[in-house]
Amino acid sequence: MTIHHFQPTHYHNTLGAHEPVLHIADGDTVVTATVDAWGRDAHNQQVAARPNPQTGPFYIEGAEPGDTLAVRFDRLTPNRSAGFTKTLVAPNVVEPEYVAELPWPPKGERRLAEWYVDAQAGTATLISPETKLGRLTLPLAPMLGCFGVAPAGGQAISTVTSGEHGGNMDYRGFVTGVTAYLPVFVPGALFFLGDGHAVQGDGEIVGTGIEISFDVQFTVQVRKGKRIGWPRGENASYIFTVGNARPLDQAVQHATTEMLRWLGEEYGLDPVAASILLGQCVEYDLGNIYDPAYTMVCKLPKRFLK
Repeated sequence: MTIHHFQPTHYHNTLGAHEPVLHIADGDTVVTATVDAWGRDAHNQQVAARPNPQTGPFYIEGAEPGDTLAVRFDRLTPNRSAGFTKTLVAPNVVEPEYVAELPWPPKGERRLAEWYVDAQAGTATLISPETKLGRLTLPLAPMLGCFGVAPAGGQAISTVTSGEHGGNMDYRGFVTGVTAYLPVFVPGALFFLGDGHAVQGDGEIVGTGIEISFDVQFTVQVRKGKRIGWPRGENASYIFTVGNARPLDQAVQHATTEMLRWLGEEYGLDPVAASILLGQCVEYDLGNIYDPAYTMVCKLPKRFLK
């Protein structure tokens, strides 16, 4: 079990079979950094092209197609004080007639809100523009918006979207202490990560969280011969599955099907038992509802599985 310290020098805007930046072993830990969604680093300097430039990929020795890669997020910490968000909700989350009522900026003009992020205090404070919210201060809840593995079939998929391989899921549950599970499609899995958010509401409905660069520590484990169809995860209280698709009902279908498979394969529940349990105890969280593929998360409290 080795701890690797890796400082990235270049980034990727697609998840695919890119040249690995580091080979690591099953059980190893990596300490590294990510840039924000627009390619700005810990010094708030532009070092990569947007959108969602990713650190990696990391080649995990022994990972093969048909395995599952487990990634525990040991630490996700904003590493600068300047964060930003967009300022208007996406047109697709409001009624069509209401879109024209929103105060859109002139074509070619970008309006952003600026935030002061204090990692030591655990807060993010709105510093501009001045609004009727006053001096809005929010508790930090750092999460990774985009991460995943190289997809199947030699594809290189934009970091704007998501799929079976992970990608831009923008689920606020991917925080420190969570273990994410990803299907392996290529030798070495080729794991990428980036797009840190200091805070984000469900759905990322303005198209951003509070975008910021991160210091990151993660630990990998290869689950040999454990094939899954869609990303999964767990924390101290829940197991959850992730569906990425559009329309939203298709994302629900993927997430729910993956949960039923998990309950059967690892908890021994037949479809009737699993359906009864989910029917009364399931919880759904909305991940991304802004980008080309939407994200729905199917959650089940662990207390029902003892």
